[in-house]
Amino acid sequence: MNDAKADKRLRLCVGLVAFAGSCCLLQAALEAPPVPLGSLFYLAALTVIIAVAGSPIILIRIRSEKRAYSATSGALLVAVATIPPQWVIICTMLGILTAKISIRDPMKVTWNVAKDVVAATAAGTTAYLVGIRPDMGHIGDFQSYPSLVLGLLAAALAYGIVDEFLGNTIFSLATRTSWRRTMLRNLDLVLAARGFNIVLALVAVLTIERSTLLIVTMIPTVLALQLATKNKIRQRADQEAWQRLAGTADQLNVTDLASVLHSAVTRTPGLFSADEAEIELDDVDPPRLVRGSADRLGYEGPRSEAPEREGSTIEAALDGPTSGAIGVLRLRFRKPVKLNESEQYKLQTLASSLSTAIGNARAYAELKRVSAENAYEAAHDPLTGLANRRELLEQAARSFAGRSSDGMLAMLLIDLNHFKEVNDTLGHAAGDDVLREVARRLEHAAQPGDLVARLGGDEFAVLLAHLPTPAVASHRAAAMLTCLEPPIVVDGMQLTVEAAGGIALAPGSGGVQELMRRADVAMYQAKRGGQSTATYAHAHDTADVGRLMLGGELTRAVAEHEFFVDFQPIVDLASGEVTSAEALARWHHPEHGNLTPMQFLQTVERSGQLPAFADAVLEESLTALSVWRDAGFNLPVAVNVSPRSLLDPTFPATVLDRLAAHSVPPDRLVLELAETLTLSQLDVVDRALSELRDAGVRLALDDFGTGVSSLSVLSRIPVHQLKIDREFVTAVETSSEAAAVIRSTVDLARSLQLSVVAEGVESEPQRLALWELGCVAGQGHLFARPMRADRLLATLQRGSAGTPGILAEPLHKAGSVVRMPRRRNSRSQIPHLPA
Repeated sequence: MNDAKADKRLRLCVGLVAFAGSCCLLQAALEAPPVPLGSLFYLAALTVIIAVAGSPIILIRIRSEKRAYSATSGALLVAVATIPPQWVIICTMLGILTAKISIRDPMKVTWNVAKDVVAATAAGTTAYLVGIRPDMGHIGDFQSYPSLVLGLLAAALAYGIVDEFLGNTIFSLATRTSWRRTMLRNLDLVLAARGFNIVLALVAVLTIERSTLLIVTMIPTVLALQLATKNKIRQRADQEAWQRLAGTADQLNVTDLASVLHSAVTRTPGLFSADEAEIELDDVDPPRLVRGSADRLGYEGPRSEAPEREGSTIEAALDGPTSGAIGVLRLRFRKPVKLNESEQYKLQTLASSLSTAIGNARAYAELKRVSAENAYEAAHDPLTGLANRRELLEQAARSFAGRSSDGMLAMLLIDLNHFKEVNDTLGHAAGDDVLREVARRLEHAAQPGDLVARLGGDEFAVLLAHLPTPAVASHRAAAMLTCLEPPIVVDGMQLTVEAAGGIALAPGSGGVQELMRRADVAMYQAKRGGQSTATYAHAHDTADVGRLMLGGELTRAVAEHEFFVDFQPIVDLASGEVTSAEALARWHHPEHGNLTPMQFLQTVERSGQLPAFADAVLEESLTALSVWRDAGFNLPVAVNVSPRSLLDPTFPATVLDRLAAHSVPPDRLVLELAETLTLSQLDVVDRALSELRDAGVRLALDDFGTGVSSLSVLSRIPVHQLKIDREFVTAVETSSEAAAVIRSTVDLARSLQLSVVAEGVESEPQRLALWELGCVAGQGHLFARPMRADRLLATLQRGSAGTPGILAEPLHKAGSVVRMPRRRNSRSQIPHLPA
């Protein structure tokens, strides 16, 4: 309802009530019975009481209007019970006019007088019909007390209905609120007051029955009761206001800024009986304005675009925790309003709570933004914005877990051919431009549900989902590669990007890692064949099929401790005494029995389970060493190390932590390194080995002599021991070449102050031949097969011929070979061999 239409209806309502009141007053004046001189004082006193009762007990402001609550009904009921209805109307008119004459608005004065005149007419008429018919000549004479009580109740009901109906109607029109809401506001307060007025009227009437002069005692009584009621109402209203304020503050305690602002502007008008509330934030660009009324959002957006509003406003500043003023909370009224001291304090309290809520919401939003950025960065490639390897693997794992009948899953790996030439020729900036354009094209060519990722360098991957048939996977892969064929313009130059892609369907077992491996096999097949794409096929996979099956069982094997360690003793070839032991990992497979590292190690290295596997082997080896030491056999233990473990920067610290946990000196651990240790990433390997060696851990080079880079590796890696491969040991008796290799290895070790161990010693002739060539230590089935730690301890305790720690008869009864001293010099003392 617009303001003009509402004002028109308001004036019409006032006019109708004023007309009705005038008619009632005119009829009462014409029909009023004469008043004896002795009753004039009583009428005057009653008029004064009505005037006193008609003054407001308390003013309750709603929006721009103030509604007065008074005790008029009590004085009016006294008049109804003691004087004729005509004089009730006349005295009511005079009393209310006296009470309201101070109001400067003629319309309000007219309305209040007319409303109470009409209500008094209804009350007097009702009492008269029920049976209360007082006589001016005999004031205070009552025929029947029951009829008096019944008449007062009926008169109070009639007065209340007319007064509430007219009062709520006019106030609803004045404040633009619903009639029902206006009626329900303070309804319990109104009912209690009207009930108390009935009791007051009944007591006053019974008092007047004794003497009409006692009517004057009602004036201080009414004033005292008004004061008490006023304090009670004010206290209650104040308590309810603070409760509503606390509820509003609780509603502001949310983490979303928009919710904070919306809640504030829709709840604040009800707190202060305002027509509207708005929040203006000045510390944002552009300044933001949110406006609302009770339970309704009116406007939200830039301040410059907000509709203009008329009326009176009251403001409270909003302050940030450190930045000073951030905006303002504004109350808007249609007419000028002045808040009392309590309301002003409540407004400042609300503004402070709102400032805190805005600060908290902004802090949460910033925290959420930073968290989202971190999560995005953790899952995306910073150069291209594509998903990274981690996100690809996690998404693939989720897809594996949720696979159903909605299609097949496939992986496409893409590698750019000759991309290094772009970086070398045009620079890395141009290379980055090419990678970004490739990423854009791949993402554009992907279907909904696909995930495009950059794995690193010039390698990309696409997880293809919801494939109806394998043929669709090949078609989609070809389409992805086709999108890279158009030239890419970099610095004005047109570059043609060539790529190879490998497509693999999700396997029945092996999980994500196996899917990636198969796609990788297919990609290199495409590269070798000069094709753009190739699909994985078992026939072209060089990996052992049994090993592939094992890949899917590694997680279970690690979790259920299916890996264990056997130990093979290393003995002094001359004396037969055990000098150390080598740890040999085994996999006790529930179906395939005990598997050797040759059968599963490559699968472990590719699976991502290598750190857990290596840690488990080291833990069991050091545990065995501690048991042997406690039994009196202080034997070093040798543990094989995968080259991939040395690429893990945390590996040295893990080894040293395990040693410390078992109180094992570092020099009692020997790490055996593959002689074919790759030269790529050699700087990383060097750092890891140097850290271990500096801490006292001994290093051995395994299978020495089988690789093509033995001497170059030996010159770079600071080892303490060389292990001669069993291939040479087996042929030492029959092959002069094998004997020459062993002799040269022993001579080299002696010149570098390294020890030598021969592997695979199977017979006494081999043992004797090795000893004669200068090799002092060996291991093999001649002495003992690999066995569990407890069994090896029992073997050591039993010994050979009852001698503990001896596993073979000495080669010479009269003497023994003197062992070489351990090398103490640093890596810098190792002579560099010519390449």
